[in-house]
Amino acid sequence: MEFTLRDFRRNDFETLWRIDQKCFAPGIAYSRMELAAYIRRRGAFTLIAEPIVGDDSSRPGDPSPDSEPVHPVLGFIVAEADRRRFGHILTIDVPPSSRRLGVGSKLLTTAEDRLRSALCPVVILETAVDNATALAFYKRNRYDIVKTIPRYYPNGLDAFVLEKELLPHR
Repeated sequence: MEFTLRDFRRNDFETLWRIDQKCFAPGIAYSRMELAAYIRRRGAFTLIAEPIVGDDSSRPGDPSPDSEPVHPVLGFIVAEADRRRFGHILTIDVPPSSRRLGVGSKLLTTAEDRLRSALCPVVILETAVDNATALAFYKRNRYDIVKTIPRYYPNGLDAFVLEKELLPHR
């Protein structure tokens, strides 16, 4: 399946929140308030993957920011470049039905490119210590575990902090 990436629009929010609830267990999935706050953070951006379908020329222009999404969302990523110019992947969500299509890899590499453009030398992320699928994905994408944070998640689960160098050392 072919897909394209685009930036977040307000009307995407409920869809993204529902995807997050499907992708993560209770105690790890974000509340609506948390997800909204991360999307709105200073220096944050949200990329959305959606399928490329037929000719949309019959549809007049881009939908307004308040209209419903035109295509289903295959996945999304929320990332930020903080004030110290460190990149942080806040969440990457790809529902099981969209996995193994390259969606997660494309979201991650595009976010890394944006962070590199913002001159972030490294990017970090956190993932649950028991999320073997995510750990294998990040290992394939050259992330290294740098530490463990005890009881990181509200349900008491520990998290690994993973890091990837984006820019060469000076």
